[in-house]
Amino acid sequence: MADTNSRPRTRRTVLGAAGVLVLAALNAPAVYDFASRTYHAHLIEQTSYKADHGHWQIVDVPERFRINTIHAALLSTGKVLLIAGSGNNAKMFDAKSFRTVVWNPVRNTFKNVETPSDLFCAGHTQLPGGNLLVAGGTQRYETLQGDVERAGGLMIVYNENPDKPKTLPEGTLFTGKESGKTFASRASLVVPRAKKEIDPGTGKATVTASSARVYVEATQDGPRHQTGSQDQYRIKGLKGAEKRNVYGIAQKLSFDKKDFQGIKEAYEFDPVAERYIKVDPMHEARWYPTLTTLEDGKVLSVSGLDEIGQVVPGKNEVYDPKKKDWEFVPRSRFFPTYPALFLAQGGKIFYTGSNAGYGPADKGREPGLWDLKSGAFTEVPGLEDPKLLETSMSVLLPPAQKQRYMVIGGGGVGESPRSTDRTGLVDLKAKEPAFVSGPDLYAQARYPSAVILPDDTVLVTNGSGDYRGKGDSNVLRAAVYDPASNRFREAAEPLVGRNYHSGGLLLPDGRVMTFGSDSLFSDKADSKPAVFDQRIEIWTPPYLHQGGQRPRLREGEDSRRTVELGASTTYASPDAARIEKMRLIRPGAFTHVTNVEQRSVAVQFTKQRGRVKVTLPDDPSLVPPGWYMLTAVDGRGVPSEAVWVKVPVSDDATSLKTTEEPPAPAL
Repeated sequence: MADTNSRPRTRRTVLGAAGVLVLAALNAPAVYDFASRTYHAHLIEQTSYKADHGHWQIVDVPERFRINTIHAALLSTGKVLLIAGSGNNAKMFDAKSFRTVVWNPVRNTFKNVETPSDLFCAGHTQLPGGNLLVAGGTQRYETLQGDVERAGGLMIVYNENPDKPKTLPEGTLFTGKESGKTFASRASLVVPRAKKEIDPGTGKATVTASSARVYVEATQDGPRHQTGSQDQYRIKGLKGAEKRNVYGIAQKLSFDKKDFQGIKEAYEFDPVAERYIKVDPMHEARWYPTLTTLEDGKVLSVSGLDEIGQVVPGKNEVYDPKKKDWEFVPRSRFFPTYPALFLAQGGKIFYTGSNAGYGPADKGREPGLWDLKSGAFTEVPGLEDPKLLETSMSVLLPPAQKQRYMVIGGGGVGESPRSTDRTGLVDLKAKEPAFVSGPDLYAQARYPSAVILPDDTVLVTNGSGDYRGKGDSNVLRAAVYDPASNRFREAAEPLVGRNYHSGGLLLPDGRVMTFGSDSLFSDKADSKPAVFDQRIEIWTPPYLHQGGQRPRLREGEDSRRTVELGASTTYASPDAARIEKMRLIRPGAFTHVTNVEQRSVAVQFTKQRGRVKVTLPDDPSLVPPGWYMLTAVDGRGVPSEAVWVKVPVSDDATSLKTTEEPPAPAL
């Protein structure tokens, strides 16, 4: 009976195999591709593969919480702040529909957060108290030449009254004396009071008009509303002396391409209350700025497009989290937008040359060490393909005490199709620091993401071979760089291709999350517009597939959440005997190939029976104030889940002198 039943199944199997052979003969590449994908799907689920390469998994995000994540920051609560703002979506911008979501990666829960301004393309950094500073964003979307419907441009508004400033709301109307054409301001502005100086010898007063800039636009569509030359403009609603004292002057107001424009607004995000708190605005509007925490806990804000769409001309400023206000750095320095500016040991700022977008190709792009106090800038030479630094990724290699930095991938300026697989390494402790070539990346890639891991390696993942993934050029590859051996080793391939507007963060449990991707097109012919990829993906590194117990750290009576630099604290650990290193890891804040926050600092420690005593370094330029993840790593390279430690502002931190006056223009 069994033999009878087996014959039909055998026949079907033979016929099926024959069918496959026929199909293979007709379409061998398709069969091979199917078989290859099937085998790969099987392979990556094997325990041995995960132990060597790690494993990727897509997070289940309910639809009402899916956003175009442009920015992501790990909060001191262990949750992740996901910011879209308008999400590079002009319709969302016009509707003033701005999005922020808080994600709990442990419980995989989400919360929508009210977003007060368009924080799309802002800068952000961790503050000493645990809040996240978010500054800048979008005032106006780009309009390409040919799509501009209304003439517009820069209006300089003057105030000759030395007694009081003048506030002009958004929509203020300016009418030209010569042309008679009317333009409306696209933002509110405050024109400071004029400067009045009295000659002590003659008693004669000299008044110098103050000025402020604002973008204006014709009140009607069409070319007949543009102007062709400079004109002085009367301001509607002003009367008497004010009508004479406050006026506008503009050059040609035309249909030229209109770049993105920035805002001055700044907020602190409170991770406990999970809400934005408005603080004093920056002096300069900024879109695509970089924010870097200094050793005294203040924050340096650099570059960005201003309120008329021009790169801020070297007027950099500092935020004081105690006073909640901003002051200028006395000496100017020009950088392209989103420059990779790291706080280096010793207090100087190291610019790796990495940046993400706007600015002339021949200005402000050379890597170097910047002394904020003197304004001196010392170039660091030797980088291979220095013209391919835009959209490259930079990282301070672990541990931070070695002061070795790596530049990864990148491409040409603007919409250049050029990309590179080069990496560059520099040791700032060398007598004369200079870049040397590192190992090649897995592919030529713009927009790669790099995330420091607790075992002193760095995950590098994704990117695209062309500008914003054009030509279906996303790179589904990942690798782990080991600074000790100066080698990359292959990691599991990501499931999602990611290029522009993507990034990654280390989570407290040792996993890595990646987010975002904003391709222009979805096909090789560049004919089908792409959709922003809203998926979040988690990479579980090989060290979490080793089996056995992870090392454990437990807070107890002898543990302190707040630990001063140079001070010690003790944790209970049943695994103390096998702990081989301790790392203090600063939570990341990632956007546009830029994460200057992340750093991993080696921590001295002693082991007792069931206890670990850790002592923090005493250098505030190595460990800027704020919350950190403290992680124990055993001999297999397996990390503990992190415990949180707050490092307060050090009395030994050097503070930069700032000024209310804007600096002279950069040379």
